[in-house]
Amino acid sequence: RYADAPRAAKPQQPVAQYGPFLVMDRTRAALVGSTGSQTPSQFDAMLRDFPELSTLELVEAPGTSNDIANLEVGRRIRAAGLTTHVPCGGSVRSGAVELFLAGAQRRIDPGAQFAVHAWLDNYGRQPDDFAEDDPANRLYLDYYQEMGMSAQRARAFYAMTNSVPHARALWLRAEDMRRWIAPEVSEVFALSNALE
Repeated sequence: RYADAPRAAKPQQPVAQYGPFLVMDRTRAALVGSTGSQTPSQFDAMLRDFPELSTLELVEAPGTSNDIANLEVGRRIRAAGLTTHVPCGGSVRSGAVELFLAGAQRRIDPGAQFAVHAWLDNYGRQPDDFAEDDPANRLYLDYYQEMGMSAQRARAFYAMTNSVPHARALWLRAEDMRRWIAPEVSEVFALSNALE
């Protein structure tokens, strides 16, 4: 953690809890824990009971114990059209970064923090132990493209996240992560042409 970074304000009293998700009111939920194998069904139950949810705040999001289930939660976030928001002092680490990227809209307040590192499988292997196009690596590259990145940006982002081993972390400030979610040059060019 950056020593000078503010901590996120403690969430208000939730109206309901579904695993790591706290429902704050009819339109907002907060992520305040790790995801795991039960999280997709917990997320589904939350949306069933609170169909007007529109924003997921990632307040204290340390990652996941199950990458496959975590990516399924990300796909559900995108399918539901939720905005992901990291407030000042919010901490989004490891697999929780994939959940942030899933937002149909993504907001990052000054003072938010992100941490990335290489994944580690049950056999102690990391991404570099597999070929670039191996399914173990394609799982993430394909996911990033599903979340709107071009193939080139997905590869660059994945390389950045894997630039440190699993036992360490690369910390990113709000402005660092904003660069990764900024519109890509081709998108800006297409939009400017459409406006002419």
